[in-house]
Amino acid sequence: MAKIIKGGTIVSACEQFKGDVLIEGEKIVALGSGLEGRADETVDATGKYVFPGGIDGHTHFKLPFMGTHTVSFDTAAGAAVGGTTTVIDFAPQPKGMSLMDSITKHREEEADGKCPVDYSFHAILMDASKEGVFDELPELIKAGISTIKMFMAYKGTPFMCDDAIIYRMLKATEKVGMMPMLHAENGHLIDEMQQECLAKGWTDPKYHATSRPPVVEAEATARAACLAKAANAPLFIVHVSCTEAMQAIRSAYMDGVEIFGETCPHYMTLGVENLAKPDFEGAKYVCSPALRETPHHDALWQAIENGWLQVVGSDHCAFNFKEQKELGRGDFTKIPNGAPGVENRLAILYTYGVVPGKLSLQRMVDVFATAPAKFYGMFPQKGTLTVGADADIVVFDPEYKGTISVKTSQQGIDYNAYEGFEQRGRTEKVLLRGDLIVDNGEFVGRLGQGRFVEREPYGLAFKMRQRS
Repeated sequence: MAKIIKGGTIVSACEQFKGDVLIEGEKIVALGSGLEGRADETVDATGKYVFPGGIDGHTHFKLPFMGTHTVSFDTAAGAAVGGTTTVIDFAPQPKGMSLMDSITKHREEEADGKCPVDYSFHAILMDASKEGVFDELPELIKAGISTIKMFMAYKGTPFMCDDAIIYRMLKATEKVGMMPMLHAENGHLIDEMQQECLAKGWTDPKYHATSRPPVVEAEATARAACLAKAANAPLFIVHVSCTEAMQAIRSAYMDGVEIFGETCPHYMTLGVENLAKPDFEGAKYVCSPALRETPHHDALWQAIENGWLQVVGSDHCAFNFKEQKELGRGDFTKIPNGAPGVENRLAILYTYGVVPGKLSLQRMVDVFATAPAKFYGMFPQKGTLTVGADADIVVFDPEYKGTISVKTSQQGIDYNAYEGFEQRGRTEKVLLRGDLIVDNGEFVGRLGQGRFVEREPYGLAFKMRQRS
């Protein structure tokens, strides 16, 4: 059965135009006008924007961390209503387990048969002592896993990697064309600053930011760039939160390092004042890197618009406030780090970026869908409206006005980080491979509807296009 999305304004990463989208089965087969006679069903998009489905390359579903775990993949209906049709989750590596077995375990136990949108995985290096771990990369690529993440933070946990391990993995990824990703914060310095805060009796959530100032991120980012240069390897820095880290990436790139970066909506809209909310409410905003002062917001919006940072991911790491965030009452270092956001990524980009003129529509589509598809190896199957691509499509109503609230949230968490924020525009309909999964802003799909997406390795041709 063929269907047509008719009368909308099609917006890509480089243009926008009035036109229709014809879908047959799971694929886009034509764009343009005069297509009505080939369709059995019509979706009216008059007065609406038509975007490619979003790619959120930074989610943490059912992640074990700090003595608890995040919410499950069946809550990814929130991704769908936020216009995201594919999530790429981080698969933790249990001690003694290979990277490939870790991904298989996370996929089979947590995602398969549960996730309502399409999905893939990044590997996480957590046990570098596992025999053969640096030789596994070709097997991962063969299985459709083209990215691997390392952490410079979280001293005393399996997450933290030292510089030698990072350098070795950068050398290994460069040989096979894999994209390494890095959480860049100085874990040793953070540990010292946390102990200083606690020794002074500073235990409230607001001291999370005190113990993780911009300098710990800036130093680690600059050091990471040096490691990438030494290894002659590309590198992708996740969740950039501050001006100094962004500038370190920009400077290294201008110096010839193949380094790229992502930021997140909460780093462009939320700040340290949220961490200072009374009655332990600030714990809801404890994430790492920490939220920053307001001047950093404009710098990050500018970086996204100008291409100094290339991707916006949600870093959806959803712990409930009750019984999970509350584990850190009396000691901010025990508050599980992370915040929900997979549902609100597009709304924040449009309301606080496009509407006030900080971001063009085309650039919004790029950082929301197209650039992630390219960096993470699923373009042009995903992230674009073109003939032959998956029919992952968002029909967006720019006239909608509302307020973000946990009361209407569909991401399965007991609070919303953007509670009370004005929202302009919303996802009205979403198609996943041609099937309607969101209608009138409500999830109408089914759990387990998502499929695993095999991804291609990052290639030299794409790197060169980034420089052109």
